[in-house]
Amino acid sequence: MRTPHYPAYLAGEAPVDFVEVISENFMGDGGRPLYTMDRIREIYPVAMHGVSMSVGSADGLNPDYLAKLKKLAQRVQPLWVSDHLCWTGIDGFNSHDLLPLPYTEEALSIAAKNINHAQDYLERPMLIENPSSYLTFADDAMTEWEFLAELVSRTGCYLLLDINNIYVSGTNHGFDPKTYLDAIPADRVRQIHLAGHSNGRDGLLIDTHDQPVPDPVWSLFAQVIGRFGDVAVMIERDDDIPPLEDLVAELELARNFSAAWESVAA
Repeated sequence: MRTPHYPAYLAGEAPVDFVEVISENFMGDGGRPLYTMDRIREIYPVAMHGVSMSVGSADGLNPDYLAKLKKLAQRVQPLWVSDHLCWTGIDGFNSHDLLPLPYTEEALSIAAKNINHAQDYLERPMLIENPSSYLTFADDAMTEWEFLAELVSRTGCYLLLDINNIYVSGTNHGFDPKTYLDAIPADRVRQIHLAGHSNGRDGLLIDTHDQPVPDPVWSLFAQVIGRFGDVAVMIERDDDIPPLEDLVAELELARNFSAAWESVAA
């Protein structure tokens, strides 16, 4: 739910089943953002998506952040609350970036402890999203998909799968995105993000989310949507925001892929 499209949402004219908001944008005690949220919440179900929980932080979770997040969740009564498998800062410094974790037992234990704490405090299960990454760690002891599967097992959390992020990371690190998706516990996936990316230097793909969903990401989605069943799917656009009609056209394509799988299953 981006600012240029607020009028359509407030009028109930956006042909969507739900909206997703960035949690941090609505954590104030009042003002126009919360007013807008309250009005839109009367029309559409809302999913809350965070970018600052820092579930991979060895410092633990920020209690002030958790308190604000819980207060917002109590107000919004969202479909779910999600955040990313990453860390965002240390010693009180927030990098405002989704920094990668080493896939080690130590990092897994920290992330699981933090997610369990968040879920207990919020009194609701969380969805954890896979990040895009541009480097790996020499002491990685498992793949990202193995890390996620074990994280789900230890915490009971759910997953928000970003298909674009999997494609970007697979291209950058040389793994098969389909292998990744086939290894994910399908019954724990509640939401899927579809987005675009940009070409960087030295053949790297950059997770800019400022382009239409490209053909390789659509192809991956078409291959796996049947495995995940009745799951929420969303077009995510973070920059170079187009008219709402353009995003709805992409959403219709996602619906068509889902309907094709439902027809086969029937």
